[in-house]
Amino acid sequence: MTKPGSAVERSAEAAESVRSLAPGLLVAAVGTAAAFSLNKLVPAVSALTVAVVLGVAVGGRLPASAQEGLRWATRRFLRLGVVLLGLQLGLGEVFGLGAGKVLAVVVTVLVAFFGTLLLGRLLRVSRGLALMVATGFSICGASAIAAMDSVTESDREDVATAVTLVTLYGSAAIAFVPFVGQALGMSPERLGSWAGLSVHEVAQVVAAASPAGAEAVAIAVVVKLTRVVLLAPMVAGVSIVRRRRGGAPTGKRPAIVPLFVLGFLGMMLVRTSGVVPSAALSVAKVVTTLLFAAALFGLGSGVKVGALFRAGRRGLALGALSTLLVSVAGYGALAVVGAG
Repeated sequence: MTKPGSAVERSAEAAESVRSLAPGLLVAAVGTAAAFSLNKLVPAVSALTVAVVLGVAVGGRLPASAQEGLRWATRRFLRLGVVLLGLQLGLGEVFGLGAGKVLAVVVTVLVAFFGTLLLGRLLRVSRGLALMVATGFSICGASAIAAMDSVTESDREDVATAVTLVTLYGSAAIAFVPFVGQALGMSPERLGSWAGLSVHEVAQVVAAASPAGAEAVAIAVVVKLTRVVLLAPMVAGVSIVRRRRGGAPTGKRPAIVPLFVLGFLGMMLVRTSGVVPSAALSVAKVVTTLLFAAALFGLGSGVKVGALFRAGRRGLALGALSTLLVSVAGYGALAVVGAG
């Protein structure tokens, strides 16, 4: 007779868990592959954006057996992706920007984040949508939105709408930033700094800075990734506020600092140490994008298309005003600190 909790029972439970998750994981893998394929055809649209759109498109047609695996992928892959994201920037690169640019990054992110929350309240959009837009527009687009969602458990419609707005207005910034930069006679360094401060997704930052040359692109990417560093304290801060308010819907108090946030900071230290070879860093970057794409596909699959239009003109207005706010804040911060 097998004792409760024996190795045989644990093995059987593990096998059952794998069987229940497998259909959803397979669907997530197919969706991720499709997102990367479409991204290759249209590089201007990030694989993350394609993933969430594909998820929304097929969500209502997926079998019930896939739901558990998709929920698992959304939660676990997202957090692992945030951890690996820390490998993209070392402290040396941040300090190499100089105190002025680092200060400009901090000021821009804070003004954009809290300013967008205020705009959301004034426009009377849902708190969840305002928080997602504030996070994505002030820090790093879809990946930041997904990371914040993991500690707030916002409505999937709010998350998907925020990702859609990031895509819409970030794409517009690709043309807007170089046009304004040229009109104002910005140097390549200044335009690169401004693009890194004000454009939402990393891929969009590269596209916006490219017309000004390689120097502009290089500094734009470092400035943008320095914004990404602030994802950790921002998510931790929101988690602490929710903990004090008892905001976890399951009745459990959220962790003071989520483990994946600590993992993100730990990976930054690992990158700073220089022990990881460049080939491994390149692989980690691809894996990070794969994990985020799978998570966002899973998230999108749970969205009801009709609900995406609830935000309506107010959501579009919030995205436009938030984009304007981060652009003006970034330009003003550079002017005040005399950086770039």
